Amino acid sequence: MRSRSLALIAVGTGLAVAVTACGANTSGGGSTSGTNTSSGSGGGAKVGVILPETATSARWEGFDKPLLEKALKAEGLDPDIQNAQGDVQKFSTLADGMINSGVRVLIIATPNSEVGASVAKKAENQGIQVIDYDRLNLGGSSKYYVSFDNVKVGELQGQGLVEGLAKLAPGKKPAEVVEIEGAPTDNNATLFTQGQKKVLQPKYDSGEFKLVQSQPIEGWDNQKGGNTFEQILTGNSQKVDGVVAANDGLAGAVITVLKKFGLNGKVPVTGQDATPEGLQAVLRGDQYMTVFKPIAEEAQAAAKLAAALAKNDTAAADALATGTTEDAKGNRQVKSVLLTAQLITKDKVKVVVDAGFVKASEICVADTQAACAELGIK
Repeated sequence: MRSRSLALIAVGTGLAVAVTACGANTSGGGSTSGTNTSSGSGGGAKVGVILPETATSARWEGFDKPLLEKALKAEGLDPDIQNAQGDVQKFSTLADGMINSGVRVLIIATPNSEVGASVAKKAENQGIQVIDYDRLNLGGSSKYYVSFDNVKVGELQGQGLVEGLAKLAPGKKPAEVVEIEGAPTDNNATLFTQGQKKVLQPKYDSGEFKLVQSQPIEGWDNQKGGNTFEQILTGNSQKVDGVVAANDGLAGAVITVLKKFGLNGKVPVTGQDATPEGLQAVLRGDQYMTVFKPIAEEAQAAAKLAAALAKNDTAAADALATGTTEDAKGNRQVKSVLLTAQLITKDKVKVVVDAGFVKASEICVADTQAACAELGIK
């Protein structure tokens, strides 16, 4: 399951709108109640948005929600944005409510493909267009998909690990690597792993690296990820040279374990999402890299696509979704908008701040002030 081509969207003001979201990007993930509705002032076509959860990533409430609301309103649409809080049944209930309320378009980022496929089928039976947002629902029927090139994201993580090992464990053969991957029910996690393998498998095959263990983590659960990593580490006589962690939350859990054994800063750890916590870890040297995915671009692309579909203008929608992504389970190609992510190491953290994705005050804390000053982050 990989992206067949890359479609870049020009998004106008793009990242600048992310500034409004940063204040909500806390570990609590903003509102913890899925009952709060974000809706426009009326007049435009109604668009329903269901986000998956807040427990494992701050992005959904801290970034996607406000950015989607802003982008959809800018397109003249009336958004109803809610969060399922990781509850599959709640996701279905929210979808039923939106379908019954007469939304013209439904944008869904689902906990798993099964519920996504079910919701899409219900909506389409009522003549409602569905956009898979960030996560493709395998075996589903949504005609459009907006996300990042997630195989490329995995490649960036693999490249980051190779670079980190060259700096922190030069000449070590074989370098012992542990992979802590995302949820097996999330197609994105599969694509991240696929991208990582494109870079790392030749290293394993040649004997330059040794894969100690690769373990997916159900539900992207950070606590499970940390516990799993500790079990792997202790089972390998507390030896590890590099860790692939699929996102910043899992990376943070890994780093907590590394600190326990006095290994933090000595072992490169990958991440993803450029969260404030992840960027702080990169500045401290505990995490080698993260991946910056400009969510403002994703939100604006989804809004433009929704605006076209709300008018039943499939020609305009197709002009936006010029990429395709394979749904192997459904034996189909899904029209896609696939955006570009960026590898962020310590020397590039300022790029994320300058883009307005996070504020300097969120990452320049007591133990990172010196690094911020050195990098000109203020």
